[in-house]
Amino acid sequence: MDAASIIKEVTKDGFAKHYDELHWEGSFEDYLNMVVERPQIARTAFQRVADMILSYGSDTYTEYKKKITRYKFFEDPIDNGKDAVFGLDVHIQKLVNVFIAGANRYGPEKRVVLLHGPVGSAKSTIARMLKKGLELYSRNPEGAMYTYTWTNLNEVLGMEDEMPSPMHEEPLKLLPSERREQVLNMLNKNRDRAKRVYVEGDLNPACRFVYSELMKHYNGDWNKLIQNHIKVRRFVLSEKDRVGIGTFQPKDEKNQDSTELTGDINYRKIAEYGSDSDPRAFNFDGEFNVANRGIIEFVEVLKLDVAFLYDLLTASQEHKIKPKKFAQTDIDEVIIGHTNEPEYRKLQNNEFMEALRDRTVKIDVPYITRLDQEMRIYKKDFNPETVPHIHIAPHTVEMASMWAILTRLEEPKKANLTILQKLKLYNGRTIPGFTEDNVKELRKETNREGMEGISPRYIQDKISNSLVVDKGEGCINPFIILNELESGLKAHSLISDDEVRKRYKELLSLVKQEYENIVKHEVQRAISADEGAIEKLCGNYIDNVKAYTQKEKIRNPFTGAEEEPNERLMRSIEAKIDIAESRKDDFRREIMNYIGALALDGKEFDFRTNERLHRALELKLFEDQKDTIKLTSLVSKVVDKEAQEKIDVVKNRLIKNHGYCEVCANDALGFVASVFARGDVVKSGAKPS
Repeated sequence: MDAASIIKEVTKDGFAKHYDELHWEGSFEDYLNMVVERPQIARTAFQRVADMILSYGSDTYTEYKKKITRYKFFEDPIDNGKDAVFGLDVHIQKLVNVFIAGANRYGPEKRVVLLHGPVGSAKSTIARMLKKGLELYSRNPEGAMYTYTWTNLNEVLGMEDEMPSPMHEEPLKLLPSERREQVLNMLNKNRDRAKRVYVEGDLNPACRFVYSELMKHYNGDWNKLIQNHIKVRRFVLSEKDRVGIGTFQPKDEKNQDSTELTGDINYRKIAEYGSDSDPRAFNFDGEFNVANRGIIEFVEVLKLDVAFLYDLLTASQEHKIKPKKFAQTDIDEVIIGHTNEPEYRKLQNNEFMEALRDRTVKIDVPYITRLDQEMRIYKKDFNPETVPHIHIAPHTVEMASMWAILTRLEEPKKANLTILQKLKLYNGRTIPGFTEDNVKELRKETNREGMEGISPRYIQDKISNSLVVDKGEGCINPFIILNELESGLKAHSLISDDEVRKRYKELLSLVKQEYENIVKHEVQRAISADEGAIEKLCGNYIDNVKAYTQKEKIRNPFTGAEEEPNERLMRSIEAKIDIAESRKDDFRREIMNYIGALALDGKEFDFRTNERLHRALELKLFEDQKDTIKLTSLVSKVVDKEAQEKIDVVKNRLIKNHGYCEVCANDALGFVASVFARGDVVKSGAKPS
């Protein structure tokens, strides 16, 4: 590699050509021709945001008999998932519906979009995604945007020769108000509502001043004004350059100044133009000015001083702002804010803020309540690529996620349902006696589910801390993380109620018990994972079932004598999957009918295709083998060579089939051995999540 190859890499793929496209310049007539061909270049801010989101595509799925649209934009294809939002498809769909309705001018374009939810629920991430998406969209051909610059001004008006539109306004605003309606009717003839061109409002004060002076100079000849003094140019949105994207964050209430939103006087230019009321001596650089034609984000919007909130009222409803010493100025932008619970409750209780509440579209952004989606948050940050030096044991992220979600769920009102079962139902698991309609009812009967509980940030911090401390000597397991989560509760800044802290600890105990069941189940499967032994046991079982259903005897392979089917063997397997004595005949006939149907099709029966029977055979084999393996000898640390060889086989199965490493496989076996040593064995038919 040398300097020449690096430079070539920078300039490849038409880099210079793309730069030229982004800095296109032309006449007003050129621009009008483009609008006739592609009216979308003159879109409103809401239309642009909606089109940007839709350009990434979407798919639909059904949950609880309701069709839900998943917008791929919020998976962050721009930065390979860096800001991806998980588990909030329903709420994001509501947000996108607001943008689409605003794009069609149904009303939301005159509202403040307010993202409301607890800390760490992805409100800021959603706003950041929208700003980032708009930036990139404006650089693409389908998202191209245009504004104008005044030229040749020195000779006519005695001022600087060029003056860009300070608010990057739509060039069609230069159409005389007396003729604008007729022109728009021509442009919109035979066009669908979504593709129509809308131009509202007047020029900003500085451009209005120049326009008026030039019209005087040309005695009302608008055509000469346009030909001699207007240059249309393409521009791109950029938060860093403060072009089309604004962000406002409240500061100390005593230091807040409304000019931060609407611009301020340029005192240096007062000497040049002679008056502080000359619009050319004004800086249109407030956040509302900067965000014109794009989007403005209000961070913690309800912490704003009341005077700022009044600015929001006219900015949202009338699309106007009031710069100091000038008339109201038209803007076109999406106003999005986000706030936490305490500030929103304050807004609800403040009778003087009725006007703002009336102009607000609230979108709830709660915590995730689905386990698999919560896990995606942490797996994005903690995986073999991001943490190559430490192994994260199986179920570590799952158990941390499980606890986080349990803290957010409300206790079920149904007496026969535990909160852990509720979590599993929400995650798509089936539980006898509960249908999709029941799960839908469970969600409906809650008041604030997902609006309280542990933030993902707390989980991320504790996982990070565990990785740094590395108590597991190169591998962290669920017990390390759960203990870390529990120890941090004492100093958790957002938990002031001892009852809440006590409940969270109880839920941690519940998660630890669930993990114990899971790891015992996996060790059981590893012990009984000898496919040959399972197949032999299955063949024995099927032979006995066949003889039983056909009322025949079975030949003893050792003595050759004809014997009755082995009822004890059959029941020992069937009991593992809770087949009652009264149902054994039905179950056995079902098995034989199934085998017979396969035979007619020329197929052979495979126990692996029957999950329940497969599980029952595993449990039976485990029961028969666990004593021969002498797993409990691990606790005493006195293991003979033969037992050690069998234990190594089990350990290798854990590593190969379940994602364990040498360290956590030993930990899992040691833990399960201690359980067996005290006589605590999983109920034979129990199967954890």
